[in-house]
Amino acid sequence: MARSASKRNVSTDAGKAVAALPVLSHLSDVPSFSDLRAHDAQRAAYERARARLGEDIELACVVRLDRGFPALVTADALFRAEFAAKLTKGDDSRVAVGDWVAVRRPADHDGGLIEEILPRTGAIARWRGRARGEKQVLAANVDTVIVVQALLADGFNPERIVRSAVIARDCGAEVAVALTKADRVSAAERTAAVSEIRQLLGDEVAIAVTSSEEGVGIDEVRALVPAGTIAILLGESGVGKSTLLNALLGHEALETGEVRECDDAGRHTTVTRRMVALPDAGIIVDAPGLRSLPLVGHERGLAKVFPDIAKAASACRFRDCTHTHEPGCAVRGGSFSPKRIEAYAALASEMRANAASLDPDIVL
Repeated sequence: MARSASKRNVSTDAGKAVAALPVLSHLSDVPSFSDLRAHDAQRAAYERARARLGEDIELACVVRLDRGFPALVTADALFRAEFAAKLTKGDDSRVAVGDWVAVRRPADHDGGLIEEILPRTGAIARWRGRARGEKQVLAANVDTVIVVQALLADGFNPERIVRSAVIARDCGAEVAVALTKADRVSAAERTAAVSEIRQLLGDEVAIAVTSSEEGVGIDEVRALVPAGTIAILLGESGVGKSTLLNALLGHEALETGEVRECDDAGRHTTVTRRMVALPDAGIIVDAPGLRSLPLVGHERGLAKVFPDIAKAASACRFRDCTHTHEPGCAVRGGSFSPKRIEAYAALASEMRANAASLDPDIVL
């Protein structure tokens, strides 16, 4: 009897969760199927799935995740979907915004049934900080990561920008930076911030200095997301991601929280991962702010962000050189700026420590 009551409670809770989801027909700025593009490998995988599962299988893209419930867009519809029974075992049902899937829409079903998750070309993911090496996929098939950082009176966080760039480059995405709230600091402070980012990441990384209130830099950010591409805004809560996105859209489509006077930071307001179609541009993935971005297994990304230092590191006398005090360190013996060496060494040290904390059977 207790077991039956428990099942009823679970069912009731699930029903309440579904009922609380936003009505898709009331949403604006949702990308259409024509705004999106599946890569050749994904289309080929879809055709194989269709041959296996039947001609009623459709190609769809996950454009929203509301409390974990996916919303899909196909060539002719936008609808909620569940997972076919075979996908509910293990981790196979973990889709991310941007994933392409093979879906069936049964005549007696309110939405769709996801039959297969198609291969990703890349995924922006962060380590959950657990011993099993678990990762949380923030978005799939993303072309560009726009790292959002606020310019405040007490300074900004270049280390967070570099950390985000390492994750983005390791996942195969391009990197750009959007500095928000530029009206809160002086022109000299803005120039200094841009100079420091360039020193750390190089001149090839695009940087947009913005003030949503004054409409400054919005076109520069829009240019980072040309039509046919997908970008994700990556940053902590309160740095102005939602306000920036509202400015890009040209209307107040997204809620923003009140600003706390004590630290000039907005409250965490985004609870849904979703794609938003920009006018005359591409698509942006809007996601909740991230308090932390721990690194593990991103050595390739570190080498891509600091290619010259990584090359020099291979010539160090000791294989496990930390580039801080060891004799024969080719990194410290080079002509690199102290800030770049410090950033590289700190992130490399963190990755070594995190890798050592994993279960011994984990292979990265």
